[in-house]
Amino acid sequence: MATNSMTLFFQGKLFADPSKAYRQLAVGGGVTAVVLVVLSLIGAPVWLAAIVGGLIGGAIQPYLFKDLKYR
Repeated sequence: MATNSMTLFFQGKLFADPSKAYRQLAVGGGVTAVVLVVLSLIGAPVWLAAIVGGLIGGAIQPYLFKDLKYR
């Protein structure tokens, strides 16, 4: 099932509006990158900034993907 879903995702056939899904994915990645850079700039160790950035980025994905429709 996971392989089939990944195949459909990369073919652009998993979501009814693939551009919205890609945009939401990019927003999540951007937020994660901003959190990582900000924490690194304020002096947090890189490993801690990566963990916190990943947690925040992963936590907002359900919110970003809540309105996506599947085919």
